[in-house]
Amino acid sequence: MSASDIHQRISGTTGLLSEADYAINDRDARLFNEDLAPVPASKRTWGALEIFNVWTNDVQSLAGYTLAASLFITAGISGWLVFLAIIVASVVVMFLVNLSGKPSVRYGIPYAVIARTNMGVLGARFPALLRGIVGMFWFGAQTYFASTAVALAINVLFPHHSAVTFLSLTWVGWLSIIIVTVFQLVIFSRGIGWISRFLNFAGPAVYVVMIMLLIFLWVEAGDELISGVGSLFQSELSGWAAVSSFVGVVGTMVAYFAAVVVNYGDFSRFTGSLSQMRRGNFYGLPVSLTLFTFLALFITAGSYIALQHGGGEPLTNPADIVGLVGNTYLTLIAAVTFFVATVGINLVANFVPPAYDLANLWPSRISFRIGGYITATVGLIISVLWVAVIAPMGFDKFVDTLGAVLAPLYGLLVCDYYILRKGRLYVADMFTMSEKSVYHFTNGWNYRALFAVGAAAVFSMATVWVPIVGETLGGFGWIIGAFLGGFFHWLAMRGRVVIDPPAADAAAV
Repeated sequence: MSASDIHQRISGTTGLLSEADYAINDRDARLFNEDLAPVPASKRTWGALEIFNVWTNDVQSLAGYTLAASLFITAGISGWLVFLAIIVASVVVMFLVNLSGKPSVRYGIPYAVIARTNMGVLGARFPALLRGIVGMFWFGAQTYFASTAVALAINVLFPHHSAVTFLSLTWVGWLSIIIVTVFQLVIFSRGIGWISRFLNFAGPAVYVVMIMLLIFLWVEAGDELISGVGSLFQSELSGWAAVSSFVGVVGTMVAYFAAVVVNYGDFSRFTGSLSQMRRGNFYGLPVSLTLFTFLALFITAGSYIALQHGGGEPLTNPADIVGLVGNTYLTLIAAVTFFVATVGINLVANFVPPAYDLANLWPSRISFRIGGYITATVGLIISVLWVAVIAPMGFDKFVDTLGAVLAPLYGLLVCDYYILRKGRLYVADMFTMSEKSVYHFTNGWNYRALFAVGAAAVFSMATVWVPIVGETLGGFGWIIGAFLGGFFHWLAMRGRVVIDPPAADAAAV
């Protein structure tokens, strides 16, 4: 089927194609496979509940708890202000994904294909590769955090074992990472339907265990818990320094979600309407994250008062907190639940998007499943190096770095779709190498967009790694990168974007 034939078969304004429109000839096979094709209406089976569970699992991981608890301790402002900053961040993220998710709801295509409209049909391989690399790093990090829950359960059942380490991991640590990796591969190999059902179970289960843990700690801490929240996380900063820290917490939390924010279309493409997506985003972000952060605040304080008895720094990993409880049954239940929760976010944020991104690099050879296996392999390497190599740089800096890398891609996507193209895309032109395609640019590459992303990334990365810049703008890296990515793209492309293609190619969705 030629590009013009595909144009003739697309009609209406919803962007939902039938299975018959999936066929494409060998000439365009380098840009097409079944996983990248638009999702037809008959397969739009996700509603607000599924979107809610995407975010619930994204929020409720061990890494998410560790980041929130670390910010309570290190931000230099009161715990209640950190709590408020995280809520503000959730509202910001909801606004951002409502924007980035809309094109995929309308046209049924993943981010890797959306990127072709602004980077070129071949140039989209660059952001896809970049997003895939970041996703694989995150996959390794979350695999390590999930392995700590498995290790907790093993240590409870078999308390006496060798403490000899390799790469700072005992044999229990190595075994736990392997168990987590294999479990994730099994769920992934079952397909998107199994992933959806797994998320529907994992989300509510975590809240049950966290509430049980909070009740236990509250009973142990007694009346000291409420006052302890105020005294443990005291404000050390004032004036502009406090404001800067508050905004920095917001920026860091937005950066934590950066990977999903960019690739959110990989999930929104399965929903039947914008209203379903938006409802799921609201309940999954401001509502769910507020409850989770509240629990994290009180559990962190309660564990310090009831279990650590004022000794050392407050624990930031709930698996470590549960390990001090001394209740075998609660420990095992919590370990299994935290394991499930962290696997949930890994499947959502760090397995599915890189699988699509890698498939986009070579569609005729790399399928969605093969992309997932590549992600798992690289992530395994990252997870075993986490303790010895990556963790020493600081978790919040790790988060800000990955966020700064991806931020310009988000700004470019939003600017190109909403401002330059006025929300009008042409699906057939995304899957053809024809020079008549509005996304062909220069031999399939939009070098102006590549320059915009690179220039913006220099500024956003500087806020993380250049001390003199970081002192003033630390935590703002994602916001700066996203704004500059969109602004530089607008400067480079204004007046050059084709909104209405030639009459022969006017069958747009």
